[in-house]
Amino acid sequence: MSEWEGTYVIGLTGNIGTGKSVVRRMLEQLGAYGIDADVLSHRVTARNGPAYQPIVETFGSQVLREDGEIDRARLGKLVFSDPEKLSVLESIVHPLVRQAIDAEVSTASRPVVVLEAIKLLETSLRKQCDSLWVVYASPEVQLRRLVESRGMDEQDARQRIQAQPPQEEKVAAADVVIDNSGSVNQTMEQVTRAWNRLVPVPAENLNRRFSL
Repeated sequence: MSEWEGTYVIGLTGNIGTGKSVVRRMLEQLGAYGIDADVLSHRVTARNGPAYQPIVETFGSQVLREDGEIDRARLGKLVFSDPEKLSVLESIVHPLVRQAIDAEVSTASRPVVVLEAIKLLETSLRKQCDSLWVVYASPEVQLRRLVESRGMDEQDARQRIQAQPPQEEKVAAADVVIDNSGSVNQTMEQVTRAWNRLVPVPAENLNRRFSL
């Protein structure tokens, strides 16, 4: 049961390149209020965000672009090749993102929330979700998406994939597994079946403004 009283929370996660955001948007089409932890991470690390100064003080000006904003690609190369540095970055960013998530949920306009977070299962957030959904894709599909859709070179893409825990660990913890290796229609069919089976809120209530 979610600790966010009165809200049914779908925790959505999966490794990089599996297509979590695609599944989140499908859930939004079905009536959920979507929260993307990566977007919130962008906000807290922006130049006027609370994580900006601690990151610069920790990793130095080498992670900055010419305009003074943090270069996420450069920072990513630095931390994903060093687990200790990655852990330090997460200790700065994650508590601030968690605060932002709490604020988003408390003002959500719908009684069902889908929370997309790549580190969902590794944090206390998992305990606040009513159901855990994991998006899976074959390693070949992951690599192709990172190279073709995100413009990464193959070496960087492989490094990002290998820096994460095996997908099987997330799959083992899931209430719902969405295989997003195939077509959009195949994925949508899986999402709709799981929604109809698990989400307890009547469809006629989803479009009403919801307040805690």
